[in-house]
Amino acid sequence: MIFSLVTFVIVFAICYGGFALFVVQPEQKAEKAIGKRLGKVQKAQTIRTAQLLKQTRVMSSVAAFDTLLRQTQGRAVQLQDLLEQAGMKTTVGRFVLACGCASLLAFGLVQYFFSSLLIAIGVAVVVPFLAIAAVRYKRAVRLRKFEEQFPEALDLLARSLRAGHSFTTGIEMVADEMPKPLGPEFALLYDQQNYGMALSDALGDFARRIPVLDARFFVTAVKIQRESGGNLSEVLDNLASVMRDRFRTKRQMRVVSAHGRITGWVLVGLPPVLGTALMIINPQQRELMFGDPLGQQMMIGALVLQVIGTLVIRRIVNVEY
Repeated sequence: MIFSLVTFVIVFAICYGGFALFVVQPEQKAEKAIGKRLGKVQKAQTIRTAQLLKQTRVMSSVAAFDTLLRQTQGRAVQLQDLLEQAGMKTTVGRFVLACGCASLLAFGLVQYFFSSLLIAIGVAVVVPFLAIAAVRYKRAVRLRKFEEQFPEALDLLARSLRAGHSFTTGIEMVADEMPKPLGPEFALLYDQQNYGMALSDALGDFARRIPVLDARFFVTAVKIQRESGGNLSEVLDNLASVMRDRFRTKRQMRVVSAHGRITGWVLVGLPPVLGTALMIINPQQRELMFGDPLGQQMMIGALVLQVIGTLVIRRIVNVEY
């Protein structure tokens, strides 16, 4: 009797151990792996949802500074739009603080090396404008790259519609397939409408973030098609063709105006480079221009005229097309 009971226990333990080792344990590992992957996806979706639901645009993490920036009659909002369009992940408060620190540093360095209060003040005033000019340049490069990628995105969206996908699914495909900067913008457009924003409002926000004519054409075409009907894939194909023609014309205009633009840059850069070289060669001229009050006034006048001439030349060589 005891022998039979021991035999039963041993056989049962072997069978249960084999079942747990070869069946239960692999299933538990697979379930844990799936749960871990789903947890990461759910966490990422939660973060993206929280970011999208946060509609208030924060100018600064400091409450008092944020309130002060909001009272600037929309200038802070314009600067925030400029930073977003340039693809810079920073707030207006940080940018203003960085410009202020750079101005103080430039003021201190100029005052230390040249002992001229007027020139130090002038340099400190110019530094924030140089920072804004750099942001504008980065914005222009990003928007130009967006214009280059946009026709390909419309072709992909039109092909997805012809294949039977919905418009929102086509937007998701464009967001997944296209590189920066176009891919993230379409991803934000898809997330906004996917988390409850009306598609027309999401398209309007898309046109605000991307202030180019092609984006407004796209938004207008989609809104008209949703209201009046029609073959949206054919409309997008025609729109992509028009965009390519416009982009080809832009390139031709840049080639035609290349000589004028190079001449403009030479005229802009020649006075400061030549003046710096002469002061390095002849230190007496540097002492005269920076040490004498009349020389300081002449330097300030030359700087003002240089800025005015730069703006005039830029206006001349910037051909509207």
